[in-house]
Amino acid sequence: MKVSWDIFCSVVDNYGDIGVTWRLARQLAAEHDLAVRLWVDDLRAFVPLCPEADATASEQWQQGVEVRQWPQVWAAVEVADVVIEAFGCKLPEAYLRAMKERVSPALWINLEYLSAEDWVAGCHGLPSLRPDGLKRMFFFPGFEAGTGGLLREGDLLARRQAFQRDPLARQAFLQALGVFPDPQARLISLFAYENTGLASWLSALSAGHRATHLLVPQGRIMADLLHWLDVEALPPGTVERRGTLTVQALPFVRQEDYDRILWSCDFNAVRGEDSFVRAQWAARPMLWHIYQQEEDAHWVKLKAFLALYVNGLSPAAAQAITDLWLAWNAGADMTKSWNDVEEHWEQLSAHAERWCLQQANQADLAQALVLFYRNWI
Repeated sequence: MKVSWDIFCSVVDNYGDIGVTWRLARQLAAEHDLAVRLWVDDLRAFVPLCPEADATASEQWQQGVEVRQWPQVWAAVEVADVVIEAFGCKLPEAYLRAMKERVSPALWINLEYLSAEDWVAGCHGLPSLRPDGLKRMFFFPGFEAGTGGLLREGDLLARRQAFQRDPLARQAFLQALGVFPDPQARLISLFAYENTGLASWLSALSAGHRATHLLVPQGRIMADLLHWLDVEALPPGTVERRGTLTVQALPFVRQEDYDRILWSCDFNAVRGEDSFVRAQWAARPMLWHIYQQEEDAHWVKLKAFLALYVNGLSPAAAQAITDLWLAWNAGADMTKSWNDVEEHWEQLSAHAERWCLQQANQADLAQALVLFYRNWI
């Protein structure tokens, strides 16, 4: 009998939490032959990632995963062998009581948000004993040894490399999206939260010496983009040109196609956690818009990652990419920092590939979770 896994996901911010848990659930089922049940409290956020899904179904099978609506009134179900509480969501009280009554204990894992902070490795894998006798284990994704690693399918890098080495495959994919860039244009993707710094970046791109084709999937940055373009709407497929900058809106696409967008581009601006990790596997220079937290706690996480990421760069290139990220996340003027990044383009491109391969030397997150369970039993 297959080992059973329950993954609980509460949709907090659009697609980030469900994006990570859906990828994880699919990989556990496909690569580790596990019986995976994904509980989601808002299936409307799931459907854009998996268009075949039914937002009204209480239970359904998608790509080898049993997807369940997490109901407000919990109905009794058999507790799984492994229970993942993703990103601090709270398990139903009835499910917790069933865990207590289980003859053989279930492994309860609190899957935390990704961070590069120093303390993560020290807390990874530690238990927390509750007054009722249940024990919860903390599991931290991360970038260094001693953490849970990053989500990465077993064949991901091979598929990405094959795609990037095949210009006809790239062309066919882009054309299927309605994208026909100038052959000499640099391709950039933009997926971000609202940002007052966008106008300065777009102005720098439009005044640049090199043609740029900017791909913007539907999302929260769209209002700022419309304001700079001075248009009322930008439906998917619409193209607007300003100076050397071409702006094109894209529809929200499923995860597999978003990966290919990242692979197709020369530079990727991403947000949150899921697209942030996928941009790293794309092995292209990138710009991260971190989710803003109370009391500016996100700045600590941002700077901790940058301190790791710039290792191996020249001081000037490291300063350029750091300044760009800090300006972007502060909503500040990006003109100078973007121009500085362009001066180090080749070095930053080579560094992105090295960083990707360096991270791939670690066990991926799904693999690390499975090993954690095997060592626990």
